[in-house]
Amino acid sequence: MQAKRFAVLAIVIFWLSSLLAAAQTPAKGADAEGHPWWQHAVFYEIYPRSFADSNNDGVGDLNGIASKLDYLKALGVDAIWITPCFPSPQVDFGYDVSDYENIDPMYGTLADFDRLEQEASQRGIHIILDFVINHTSDQHPWFLDSRSSRTSAHRDWYIWRDGKGPGQPPNNWISSFGGSAWTWDRKTKQYYYHFFYPQQPDLNWRNPAVKDAMFDVTRFWYKRGVSGFRLDAVDTLFEDPNLHDNPVVAGKDAYGDPNEVNKYNDNLPEVHDVLRGLREVSDEYNGVLIGETWTDNIEELNRYYGHDHDELQLPMDFLFTMVNKLSPAEFRKQIAAVNSASGWPTFVISNHDIVRSYDRYGDGKHDDQIAKLMAGLYLTLRGTPIIYYGEEIGMKTTPPTRREDVKDPMGRSGWPKEKGRDGERTPMQWDDSVNAGFSKAEPWLPVPPTYKTHNVADELKDPNSVLSFYKKVLALRHTNEALLDGSYVPLNESDQKVLSYLRLYKDQGVLVVLNMSGVWQKVGFDLNKHGFTSAESLVSTEKSSIHRGSGGGNVVTLGPFGVFIGELGK
Repeated sequence: MQAKRFAVLAIVIFWLSSLLAAAQTPAKGADAEGHPWWQHAVFYEIYPRSFADSNNDGVGDLNGIASKLDYLKALGVDAIWITPCFPSPQVDFGYDVSDYENIDPMYGTLADFDRLEQEASQRGIHIILDFVINHTSDQHPWFLDSRSSRTSAHRDWYIWRDGKGPGQPPNNWISSFGGSAWTWDRKTKQYYYHFFYPQQPDLNWRNPAVKDAMFDVTRFWYKRGVSGFRLDAVDTLFEDPNLHDNPVVAGKDAYGDPNEVNKYNDNLPEVHDVLRGLREVSDEYNGVLIGETWTDNIEELNRYYGHDHDELQLPMDFLFTMVNKLSPAEFRKQIAAVNSASGWPTFVISNHDIVRSYDRYGDGKHDDQIAKLMAGLYLTLRGTPIIYYGEEIGMKTTPPTRREDVKDPMGRSGWPKEKGRDGERTPMQWDDSVNAGFSKAEPWLPVPPTYKTHNVADELKDPNSVLSFYKKVLALRHTNEALLDGSYVPLNESDQKVLSYLRLYKDQGVLVVLNMSGVWQKVGFDLNKHGFTSAESLVSTEKSSIHRGSGGGNVVTLGPFGVFIGELGK
């Protein structure tokens, strides 16, 4: 009996110690303080057609990406988001997927992907894939079967409806890329719905079979080592089942269509049910979900985190990209708004659909200084940044000047008012050799002439280049706890020329001062109220400095569009 009691006691002690150990052990993929891996990560978006071409056919590929992993690691990148590389007719350059569980031959093979994943993993770099969840290609086997007959197994996997009358679509919904959002199918005598191109029919997410199949796609890639997904066009997953007409407002869009408010086919509440389901799968693999979340306000953005933080970990704050001028007041307003949300902020200033930040903020005279200024901003804020390839070297947007040169269907149909997105998708500029070192063959898009002055090889040699500044700020970001986890405290909020703030963490602090004007600025700071007396430069542009003022405070001097990032002292 005594031995039995000891045995039971031993089991209880073991059970209690196990619980204690579990409570003290960080979650899988978390750091010692319990932060998930993605919270401190720097993400980098790669447009695979344009990043690096390993086989010299003029189109970038997966092996090309693998060849640049050491560059990305040295830059300070922890995760790469690869825009769609699945098999596709390429009507929308991969955002029309015909097979979710393979690699398009132009980019390589599944074996190439596996090698890329292994090479990236060895360097501590996560891979994020772009998951097109709203629609497939019209060449996907699901849709080919769906349009084969009204009684086919996949008929209800898409949105099919009768028209209002002969030659009349079911309602007035307009495609995002011009024309009606409904296309007539002669064989089955019904219309199918597409928020985007006719070659991109929308999936019917009200069908449980669609949900199950798409969730299984994510499991397929998680098992191959993928660390998460950027979810494309999440706002558009559901449509009003009663097909009410959208409200029409004054004017016409770039394609000549009436302007509509997408009240009944965008941002419906059912979207959040799908996101919760995708998150459940993601959590099984310690993955992260990034959302392409176009919202009108922070309240809408906040919903994408989920009431119980059970939807997207990183919904993108595109409202930040809408501050298209160097305005301290506007940036303060937007930063305060996103910091008030319930989840961890995500900052982007460019991507494959947006004119590059170099052009949006540049003044034609101080463009490189302004590129450093923007890096000093979005890489020091509380949140996770996503860098668009080429941003770190100051790549320009270079749109085509003739309609016959346009590759993007969006530009072909909307020319000249809408020139398309070719300009922000040009090949990465690696050096000043032929085709900027991207490929020995003629690239799929022309290399901008700026590759002679803005390329990786030359900027690595220049300590004052945009690339060198990015590397310095990213190196600091990875090691400074105040930048990683500190609170955001705005300073001098009435200043119309200079944006400044503190990042405070425990007894540490960082002062960030950004001159958003083209003239010299001197700004005084009373750091005593925050428990500090001084600041010492950590990373600054060449004309920025700090000194003690006559009144005992600290004065930061900044050249035009200058940056000062300093460590606070007591």
